[in-house]
Amino acid sequence: MKSKVFRLSALALAIVTGASAFVSCGSKSEAAENKNFSIINVSYDPTRELYAAYNEAFKKHWEADHDSTVEITQSHGGSGKQALEVANGNPADVVTLALEYDVKAVEDAGLIEPGWVDEFPLDSSPYTSTIVFLVRKGNPKNILDWGDLVKEDVGIITPNPKTSGGARWNYLAAWAWAQGEYNNDEQKVIDYVTELYKHVLVLDSGARGATTSFVENGQGDVLLAWENEAFLSLQEYPDDYEIVTPSISILAQPSVAIVDKVVDKNGTREVATEYLNYLYSEEAQRIAGENFYRPSNEQVLAEFSDTFDLDIDLVTINDFGGWDEAFEKHFSDGGLFDQIFEGEA
Repeated sequence: MKSKVFRLSALALAIVTGASAFVSCGSKSEAAENKNFSIINVSYDPTRELYAAYNEAFKKHWEADHDSTVEITQSHGGSGKQALEVANGNPADVVTLALEYDVKAVEDAGLIEPGWVDEFPLDSSPYTSTIVFLVRKGNPKNILDWGDLVKEDVGIITPNPKTSGGARWNYLAAWAWAQGEYNNDEQKVIDYVTELYKHVLVLDSGARGATTSFVENGQGDVLLAWENEAFLSLQEYPDDYEIVTPSISILAQPSVAIVDKVVDKNGTREVATEYLNYLYSEEAQRIAGENFYRPSNEQVLAEFSDTFDLDIDLVTINDFGGWDEAFEKHFSDGGLFDQIFEGEA
């Protein structure tokens, strides 16, 4: 059964097709004549700092090798919500979303050609991350692993898996720990995850909103966070927070793709392709590491071994049967998350 959230009807597809007429970058001939390109990167919440730095580096790279300039517009929000907005007509030239399934939602809308996952190296995932805990300085609730999240007096902050890619990684990491803890007894796993969400105080729509709830608004005792979000909070408030790495987490693989329908309309395929290709360059990989994403280049990653715990036990999405299977079971309308959150599991 396909998710109602991410699949569009024939009527909606017609709306998407019509919406492409409002793309403002001009036709292919206009772009070539002006030699001034403008592209839109629709991304997810925690990449704001990463792309602020990367875009400046890419503009210099592009303009040094081409007789043209390029401007990049960024859009950020919960990854699932961002995917839906692109599917509904947000004229992104590229998407850099939290997980493969969100890019597939744009593909299902007819905007991205099949096979995109093989268009760039490493399944079109130029950097990775994982899920950690951000706690208050001194860790007053002694939160050391997933089991501690369901202590009676612990309040949790995490985004909503229906709108946030990071929240789905959070959920699956918790599920993986419970599978090991309860010897794959699925009912006990469900009971644990149900109890975990009873401790959630706020379900923000995206990861950055969840960070704001915890860090700036002072809500909760622990934030389930992208590793880079936790490090950014620690960098800004070194005396107020600390990071706890759980015994097991998940390899979070953000995905990138060209939005074929848009770049062909705009005449921006060459610059959009190079924009994503350059993410794999040594310069860009170091920018990723400096913004607390794990570089996919092993040599560059080694340069950040003092930052990242490279020995953490990580499951992957393949341990859940891939994103299609994981989404259908856990996050589709009426799936396990809905049942758990509504007390029906």
